[in-house]
Amino acid sequence: MSLLKAFAAVSCITMFSRVLGFARDIIIARVFGAGMATDAFFVAFKLPNLLRRIFAEGAFSQAFVPILAEYKSHQAKEATRSFIAYIAGMLTLTLMLVTIAGILGAPWVIKITAPGFSDIPEKFALTSSLSRVTFPYILLISMTSLVGAILNAWNQFLVPAFVPTLLNVSMIVFALLAAECFHPPIMALAWAVVVGGILQLCYQLPYLNKIGLLVMPRLQFRDAGVWRVLQVMGPALIGVSVSQISLIINTIFASFLVSGSVSWIYYADRLMEFPSGVLGVALGTILLPSLSRSVFKGNNVEFSLLLDWGLRLCFLLALPSSVALAILAKPLTVALFQYNNFSSFDAMMTQRALLAYSVGLIGLMLVKVLAPGFYSRQNIKTPVQLAIITIIITQLMNVTFIGPLKHAGLSLSIGLGACLNASLLYWQLRRQKLFQPQPGWLKFFLRLIFTVSVMAVALVVLLIIMPDWAQGSMTWRLLRLIAVIVVGMIFYLTALRLAGFRPRDFVPFSNLNNLN
Repeated sequence: MSLLKAFAAVSCITMFSRVLGFARDIIIARVFGAGMATDAFFVAFKLPNLLRRIFAEGAFSQAFVPILAEYKSHQAKEATRSFIAYIAGMLTLTLMLVTIAGILGAPWVIKITAPGFSDIPEKFALTSSLSRVTFPYILLISMTSLVGAILNAWNQFLVPAFVPTLLNVSMIVFALLAAECFHPPIMALAWAVVVGGILQLCYQLPYLNKIGLLVMPRLQFRDAGVWRVLQVMGPALIGVSVSQISLIINTIFASFLVSGSVSWIYYADRLMEFPSGVLGVALGTILLPSLSRSVFKGNNVEFSLLLDWGLRLCFLLALPSSVALAILAKPLTVALFQYNNFSSFDAMMTQRALLAYSVGLIGLMLVKVLAPGFYSRQNIKTPVQLAIITIIITQLMNVTFIGPLKHAGLSLSIGLGACLNASLLYWQLRRQKLFQPQPGWLKFFLRLIFTVSVMAVALVVLLIIMPDWAQGSMTWRLLRLIAVIVVGMIFYLTALRLAGFRPRDFVPFSNLNNLN
């Protein structure tokens, strides 16, 4: 499968998952609204999610995938199976200990991550109870990420991309059918997370067995491969933790703001993550194994061309997404969330956070392309150093923006911090002579600005002639929203063609068309 086809396939499946995720969030907003209960759940769910990003999709994948690619290329199948078994054993033991500690120490964790909740005993107790239920998710989703990383290394991109839909299905079913069976009703979402984690893990195992790599976890810390992963994972853990600490600090800030602030940021973040997840994560997913293979082959020209291709595709997708999010902030928040318990005030507050997030969307997506350039070389030190600089400056921006902008200031800091991080990563890739941009970037940017401007004008005109977005049923609002988005896409694609862009311009060079 060519890189472009792999990206398109993963993006389509991820888009389906994100759309289902929106359906999930719409249902949660309608059933539970935005207030104390949802604030408590989102904080409780954020904790295992942050640890998942640190242990599984973050530090672990950065350390594991390049070494697994090396095993695949240079070691026998049995040696690779043993390596996977030992890694699985190490990960299982570590995460079981973390999970047990999280369940037992939930109140202390909440005091650290959301200290503002301590002033409201009922809210604090509810968050602690929800955390105890959701914490096992870290073990389940981390093992799911391990299996997904193996499948990606064997070019099985579609199965891991589909997995997130199962969590969304679980949460939708529990919110609609089981909320009345729990006291308080929000507890249904916590149990839905656990069930979703089990479904995600079990779904992938048959595919792992199909490629002959389904093994029982075993503990063997003397294995050379395990030690190599641990050695790389150490600094990687620091680097990923730095970025996640930034999110935790944002939660701490938000916990001192008015009730609903955590929820407003969450819903805005979900809207921002749609293009970021569908496009940025998909690019990073297919780039890391491909870049790792280029490194092991010693082909620096191929490595640089891969990054150039990834960056051009990222700008082609990120810039229009960022502009569209800013223009459509109100229609998105009203059409998707403003029903029942989610008031017009909640929609307005979510809109402000989304506008702030849209500023940094390009940076968030560029990091997904630039960071694998270091991870594929097992160079974790550089991204760690840059991440530390980024978090320091991000917190300075938090202190500056939270006064006048409240919760939206926290979103703006995250976005601007991502742009800073992307700039620093690019600077280091050039400084270390790992990346050489191909000719034609100035012409590329000028044509891209023209196409995005055409799309922006079309969207603004459409919004002027549209009736108020709060009018009509949910179906009518969504149909109007879809129509606006489709028209915007048509204008953008038409402008791309008028500007001289052709699909072949984004097909990687011929010697990379086959991922063997």
